[in-house]
Amino acid sequence: MIDVKRLGHAVIETPDLPRQIEHFHELLGLVLVGEERERAFLATPAGQLAVVLERGAISRTTKIAFEVSPGTSVAKMQGFLSGMGVQSDARTDALPGVTTSIAFSDVKGTDIELFADWDFLPDIEPVAESINPLKLGHIAFVVLDPKKTETFYRDVLGFRTSDWIGDNFVFMRCTPDHHTVNFVQGDGPARMHHIAFELRDRTHLFDSCDRLGAADREILWGPLRHGPGHNIATYHHTPDEQVIELYVEMDRIYDEEACYFEPRPWHEDVPQRPKSWARETANMWGLAPSPDWKR
Repeated sequence: MIDVKRLGHAVIETPDLPRQIEHFHELLGLVLVGEERERAFLATPAGQLAVVLERGAISRTTKIAFEVSPGTSVAKMQGFLSGMGVQSDARTDALPGVTTSIAFSDVKGTDIELFADWDFLPDIEPVAESINPLKLGHIAFVVLDPKKTETFYRDVLGFRTSDWIGDNFVFMRCTPDHHTVNFVQGDGPARMHHIAFELRDRTHLFDSCDRLGAADREILWGPLRHGPGHNIATYHHTPDEQVIELYVEMDRIYDEEACYFEPRPWHEDVPQRPKSWARETANMWGLAPSPDWKR
């Protein structure tokens, strides 16, 4: 299988490119590292490309990119995908830090790009008076069939399953982090449920709440501590009503053979292992979603 190592970036279309740039850059604190007439490139303060904004007729996430093992050849990836019945194309689109990738569609119809070689972006200056996340942490999608999507991401991309909520919400990882992608069952075409950025610690999360409040951005849900992943999180809308999660204290598995999450005082199980959660116990504490939370 292909050995995915990290979530790279997401491509998000928007009918109002300037407003989305303002939100991701000036409020969230992603660094604007390139701008064209129809798209903009934003990176974390650490110098990793995280979000590409493109002008489009509707607001939607059209593509996600993942890093694979260093030195993995395009030919090797395409050969494996062909054997799995997946058509792919080599790309040489010039993106900040990434020059070569392969592209294909996953089982839910989202465009996926894989890249092996990339560079940190130079001369990154943190955005003053903004949230300044550490990294792009995970992306969640609404899909018709979470089990089918889980199978594709496991067998084709090498993801491991961390937890389920019932039989309709799966969390999957490609790093020690509890989840890099998650898929919840819902009607209609596949669409992004939320995109999530990791912050440093609880103080950073609480400071982000103040910054959201000062910008008149309602916190739709949280602060709360989830059960699966045990992360403390808040959720808010972008101007296009896409949902952004900000979180800290995500569970991690450092030993895949032992397969338990690094112990924490708030864990219910000792050791805490991947499992299926009941919906009524899927959140440990926190505020209920606001009436505007509609996913």
